[in-house]
Amino acid sequence: MMGIIFGIVGILVGFGFGFAYFKGIYKKKLEEALGTAEGIIEKAQKEAEEIKREAENQAKEYWMKERKKFEKEAFEAKKELEKTSKRLIEKEQAIDKKAEQLTRREIALKQLESDLKEREKAIQAKEERLDKLNEEAARKLEEIARLTREEAKQELLKSLEQQVRYEAAQLMYKIREEAKEKAEKEAKELVLQAIQRVATVVTQESTTSIVPIPSDDLKGRIIGREGRNIKTFESITGVEVIIDDTPEAVILSSFDPIRREKARLTLEKLIQDGRIHPARIEEIYAQVESEFEEHLKKIGEDATLELGLSGFHPELLKQIGKMKFRTSYGQNLLQHSMEVAYIAGIMASELGLSVQYARRAGLLHDIGKTADESFEGPHALIGAQIAKRLGENDLVVNAIASHHGEESPKSPIAIIVQAADAISGSRPGARRESIEAYLKRIEKLEQIALSFPGVEKAYALQAGREIRIIVEAQKVSDTEAFDIARQVAQRIEGEVEFPGQIKVVVIRETRAVEYAR
Repeated sequence: MMGIIFGIVGILVGFGFGFAYFKGIYKKKLEEALGTAEGIIEKAQKEAEEIKREAENQAKEYWMKERKKFEKEAFEAKKELEKTSKRLIEKEQAIDKKAEQLTRREIALKQLESDLKEREKAIQAKEERLDKLNEEAARKLEEIARLTREEAKQELLKSLEQQVRYEAAQLMYKIREEAKEKAEKEAKELVLQAIQRVATVVTQESTTSIVPIPSDDLKGRIIGREGRNIKTFESITGVEVIIDDTPEAVILSSFDPIRREKARLTLEKLIQDGRIHPARIEEIYAQVESEFEEHLKKIGEDATLELGLSGFHPELLKQIGKMKFRTSYGQNLLQHSMEVAYIAGIMASELGLSVQYARRAGLLHDIGKTADESFEGPHALIGAQIAKRLGENDLVVNAIASHHGEESPKSPIAIIVQAADAISGSRPGARRESIEAYLKRIEKLEQIALSFPGVEKAYALQAGREIRIIVEAQKVSDTEAFDIARQVAQRIEGEVEFPGQIKVVVIRETRAVEYAR
């Protein structure tokens, strides 16, 4: 029994020691686990703090970068704003200046209007004095011829009234037209100066061409025996040949650039050939005329290539080539059109529009000025008609037709071409108008001469101081040639305004031709 009790006690004691042992082991492991957990937590906290610091640094760096970018953009915007403000101030000053000029010109126009009224009053006073003179003359006639007052008045009216009234009306019309032209001219110049900021030089088309020659000995051969070569050359080409002391050069003079260019090419070919006589001159000139179309086409191709354009109809290239030999208010028409093309292209580029269409329309906008007499109407509509017939785009056609307001613009390109044309054409000074008037007077002289039956050719020479007319010998006799000269002179006096005098020369030439076989 005691053994059992001791056994039970031993078991209990062993169980107690075992429990205490295992409890110590469990406590130790628990402490180790807690220590490991605390280490993990501490490490996680450190990593979290490190990530937080790194995020804060990145956020701070991004904030600094964005701040610098914002400050740079703000500075540039402020700088651009200052430039815009400066431009606005300059424009405002320019507008104020133009307004001041407009006020001065308005005062001048009012003064001109006042002068016109005074002239009208003076004319009216002259008419009243003439009426009094008519009455006095009527009384004298009545006393001398024993006519009644009414009969004498009728006689005077037949002899004087119509002429006096006509002269008075002519004078009033002339004064009004001069005032109107002056006012319109000044108004146009003021508008152009106010809206255009591009300054370009005044261009002047020469009326002479210089042909270099290898030696001065050729001058005698060009003149020919008794001047027959130079007379034949001038007669065929319609160009005056000036041979002076200029070394190794001959001067060709004509107001018509195409005629002068043909003469230049003819003379150059004659010099190269070496055979200079009337028959050869006619042959070479005929050859030049047959090749001149290709010459015009080559000029047109060079102009389009310089502008970076292509796809033009061959006939349109010839029309572009003709522009080289035309002027527009003192400007060479081709140079003016190319300048308009460049300006229009720049504007279109800035506005994000088609540069090709803008340049194309700018180059062709004055193509109507090269058309012949078969076309009628304003040159803008004629040019649009030609461009459409030769396959140009509708946008280009509308820009051509609307650049002077004959049609409404249908695209921004048309507006750009209008502005570019105005900028290129805004030349200072009044010489361009006098040149246009001079050229029109020269053309009018030739038109008057060619209107008479039997006239074969007519050339204005010596800057319009001489008109040389060649008549057909089979249709016009010597007596009729003198009569044509007289009638042409009378028509020039009645229809053309000119300084000094104009010499009218009628040439009747008979040629006898036979062939030896």
